[in-house]
Amino acid sequence: MKLNTVRFGEIEIEENRIFNFVLPIIGFDNLKKFVILDPNKETLFKWLQSVEDPSLAFPIISVSALNYDYTIDLPDNVVDKLKITRVESVLVMNITSIPQDNPHGTTINLLAPLIFNVDNQLAGQVVLSGSGYDISFPMFKNS
Repeated sequence: MKLNTVRFGEIEIEENRIFNFVLPIIGFDNLKKFVILDPNKETLFKWLQSVEDPSLAFPIISVSALNYDYTIDLPDNVVDKLKITRVESVLVMNITSIPQDNPHGTTINLLAPLIFNVDNQLAGQVVLSGSGYDISFPMFKNS
């Protein structure tokens, strides 16, 4: 499948790489289909590209690669909605905000991670109520 994106131009994606967001991204309830792109293998950042809106792509990162103390407990309704049967099928990513004029001011949304079930291509954004996590956690110390 060819996808014409604003940020990456025309790209080819396999349909089995498209995630169906059964738990929508906050503020983007009408967009359900996204693909994870890794255009620069040299960085930890990936992009969550909307299949339905070529202008929308979120920079995302796996917090586990940063050695932060970050553990999440998914509510049962999320496990059910994403049809998670094994922990090995779960990929957790977090949306980042990268200021164009100050990349060292990058923040990570730890409060509302993106949960992907790689076995069935179901995904969703989950707000971790009562977790104490921040929506704008600084990626770099002393920024």
